Amino acid sequence: MGFFRQQEENLAIKLLKWKYQRENRMPPDDAALQRHAGRIIDDAHRIAKEKGRNVLTIIRELVADMKSR
Repeated sequence: MGFFRQQEENLAIKLLKWKYQRENRMPPDDAALQRHAGRIIDDAHRIAKEKGRNVLTIIRELVADMKSR
C-alpha cells in the first residue's frame, strides 16, 4: 500500500471513530474499521475520478456534512 493511500485510510479511520464516539456507540474492532475505511477511500477515489476532483476535497466535504448533522 502506498504512503498516500495509507494516510487516507488513517484519516478515514479517525473520522469513523469520531463518528461512533459522537453517536455514543462502541466502534467495531480495528480490522473492521480498516475494511470500512478502505471501502470509503475506494469510493472517494471512484467519485473523484468520475467528477474530476481530488480525494482530499471530497473527504473535506464529507467531514463538513458529518459535522453539520
